[in-house]
Amino acid sequence: MNFRFHDRLHAGGLLARELSAYANRSDILVLALPRGGVPVASVVARELRAPLDVFVVRKLGLPGYPELAMGAIASGGVRSMNTEVLTSLNVPTSVFEEVTTQELQEVERRERAYRGQRPPPEVAGKTIILVDDGIATGSTMIAGIGALRQQDAKRIVVAAPVIAASTFPEIRHAADEVAAVLVSDEFGGVGGFYEDFSQTTDEEVRELLGGVTDSPNE
Repeated sequence: MNFRFHDRLHAGGLLARELSAYANRSDILVLALPRGGVPVASVVARELRAPLDVFVVRKLGLPGYPELAMGAIASGGVRSMNTEVLTSLNVPTSVFEEVTTQELQEVERRERAYRGQRPPPEVAGKTIILVDDGIATGSTMIAGIGALRQQDAKRIVVAAPVIAASTFPEIRHAADEVAAVLVSDEFGGVGGFYEDFSQTTDEEVRELLGGVTDSPNE
């Protein structure tokens, strides 16, 4: 690995260049996966002159096997089911509903922390640029794409400074378009591609969300 981003803001600037075709369009909404995706997305939104918001996604892990996703729940309470997992393991409906209720509470808690009293973003009919600071396994991003599909997004563009090469085909299949600065075969973790990969705090998320103005077309 030769190239490393200085920090998430540097990465966001380079990523914005890959998305320049979407600048100054009234149908664009930039959504960040918190927390690390927010600094990246803030630069992207500023350069594209597009509104910015967060999109909280929580996997619905099977009890005892949290890495095995039964589905996902996201901002706005939208949930998706992994019917293959649910059917093959004969997961009772009561178990799925219990986990959903728990994770919905966490989604709502995080939304309050990041957004305050502002309502979730309206995504129906819009081109969504869904941003994270890097994509390793892609499970959260795939869940986010599924949730946005259920909310009738017109087009979903996944954007990340770096994506693992082994994950890229699945992301490309799920999204309408993928934008990245690097697609790497040498992937030991997202943090390895940054000189500064310090944790983004809730307060920083709130400040960044408040610092990006709405599109001039709205």
